[in-house]
Amino acid sequence: MAELMKILEGWDGYSAISEMKKPGDWENKLKEAVDLLSNAKGMPQHRHEYLLREALTTSDFPFLFGDVLDRQVLATYKAIEPEWKKYMKISTVNRLFPHIGGRRFAIANTGMVLDEVAEKGEYRQIAIIETPYNVFARKYGNRIDISWEAMLADDLGALKNTPAEMAWLAANTEHFLAVSSYAGDLGTHAAGNLYQTGVNSAALPLTIANLETAVAAMQAFRHPSGQPMRNRPKYLVVSDGGLEFTARQILTSATKMWVQRGATDAAALPFPTANVIAQYGLELVVDPWLSIVAGGAGHTRRSWYLFADPTLIAAIECDYLKGHERPEICMKAGDKVSIGGGDISPMAGDFESDNILYRVRQCFGANKMDWRATYYSRVAD
Repeated sequence: MAELMKILEGWDGYSAISEMKKPGDWENKLKEAVDLLSNAKGMPQHRHEYLLREALTTSDFPFLFGDVLDRQVLATYKAIEPEWKKYMKISTVNRLFPHIGGRRFAIANTGMVLDEVAEKGEYRQIAIIETPYNVFARKYGNRIDISWEAMLADDLGALKNTPAEMAWLAANTEHFLAVSSYAGDLGTHAAGNLYQTGVNSAALPLTIANLETAVAAMQAFRHPSGQPMRNRPKYLVVSDGGLEFTARQILTSATKMWVQRGATDAAALPFPTANVIAQYGLELVVDPWLSIVAGGAGHTRRSWYLFADPTLIAAIECDYLKGHERPEICMKAGDKVSIGGGDISPMAGDFESDNILYRVRQCFGANKMDWRATYYSRVAD
């Protein structure tokens, strides 16, 4: 993951495709570039190669090709539906780390209800309790080079795979950071950990009875002012290959078996009773990154989590840099000139290796918020 998580410091020499000013006939030119790259007209190989070589020398083609990549990346990125977006809040910030991107406040009144106001009486001031949370977004990315020879290849296979790889790298980065923010984050709330043993964490195997215990414990959490909170558990999160089928059985079984012991019973007598946890409305989320990420005290495949509805109260807020909510493609300007001193198209590659250089950038952060919005049960494998 080290390469994936590499933070890029500068963008010198790179031009952002999405931010460049485009002429009025850009869409027509873009369609022509797509048709040429894909050989939509079915031209013979020698003809296609000739026209592609000719296009590489034009001033517009580098940006047209970059726009093709950019749109393919966006289409693939939007088609990805990561599990973490169900149980985490999504927002934006105005600055990148190390600058604080913004502050969030959990606000509550010290009084539980409104005060009665007498005729012509004054309205009493409500005392407000604010709990501040700092949020951040960081910059991530990688450089991708395409050889000049690949650009001239007839099948363009390497170029077709590049946008999907860029989109998946960006989506995987987000997912890794989102899950890392909470997986196994066991310690104390005072130290900034999301989970604390005996408060919102225990070592309970996933059973109907233990899930009932965890749900009841989470709903009993109160705001520091003593007020009840809208932290009813909505999502049960487990890893793939761990508790998925156990969780599905618990959440879909209408009944459970109960054992009754009486003073005159010769043996325990099992009988069915309603499985009320199945009626509670928990939604199962199977998150594959939980089996990969090991945070804090260490996540195990048999660990499980509860999360409240993030639109009501959030345990994690994931933030994008405002105006940069999607992966961005930048292209490096050419750094070589002809013997006569004229510029050479960037599509001819760089001076050192004839590589055509692109860079993908994503600005994203996962920030811990209110521990009362989640519950964690760590069970050894």
